[in-house]
Amino acid sequence: MTDSGPEPPATSGVSTAPSGGSGNDYDFGVPTAARVYDVMLNGKDNYAVDRQVAQASLDVMPELKDIALHNRAMLDRVVRYLAREEGITQFLDLGSGLPTVRNTHEVAQEANPEARVVYVDDDPLVLVHGHALLEDNPNTRVVTADIREPREVLDHPDVRSLIDLEQPVCVMLCGILHHILDEEDPGGIVDTLRAAVPSGSFFFITNFTRLGDAPESQELERVLLEQLGSGRVRTQEELERFFDGLEILLPGLVPLPLWRPDGIVRDSTSVAARFMTGGVGRKP
Repeated sequence: MTDSGPEPPATSGVSTAPSGGSGNDYDFGVPTAARVYDVMLNGKDNYAVDRQVAQASLDVMPELKDIALHNRAMLDRVVRYLAREEGITQFLDLGSGLPTVRNTHEVAQEANPEARVVYVDDDPLVLVHGHALLEDNPNTRVVTADIREPREVLDHPDVRSLIDLEQPVCVMLCGILHHILDEEDPGGIVDTLRAAVPSGSFFFITNFTRLGDAPESQELERVLLEQLGSGRVRTQEELERFFDGLEILLPGLVPLPLWRPDGIVRDSTSVAARFMTGGVGRKP
């Protein structure tokens, strides 16, 4: 592929135009977090501009592809645990990104075929690819919406068609809050979501984490803010505030590979292991 222009990504014959519009309605020259993340996961649903942002980020922190894989692996473990052990049957995956391997609905419905999943992302390509992937799955929806407007997300008819806010739900903010700037009030977004769900609900949150012994974590924030417009690397204390009012499950807020790993973690001290921190909290 060339990086000289906004060529369409490989889509297996699926149109890249957002539902209800034409390709001209969408600016392919603007990078999105969903597609940059797709690059990190070695996906094909991205454009030259997304690859440019990804490469600039990798130049600062080459471990980012490993970090993206750690994020997906923790998602698998968290969703599997909540579906199997906690009996959660509703998952609201906010800032879900483009479909990849072991998506939330695949993990949840493997544990419980009746599990219901709604994906929410502001990139219209997520909707296009999601419709193709989920055409025959009545318990899953994809919604184009901006989580900066959490009330609108919660009131969206496609969300309400599957998610019963009177029953416990897992609210997933997996690798998305670091794309919400401080002035956009990420804490207020989490507060609104927490107030909207009942006791017994869970929040699954991961975020880029500032590492005092790794100055590249600050440089990465500068590159992301400059080229993508988002990418806030937060301290452990800032992440903890997102869990205010929640009972944090063991082992707490930890580097992603250390959250209830399936096997021995051999690189727990590396930047790749520590650059993202995450945890799961229960609303009492």
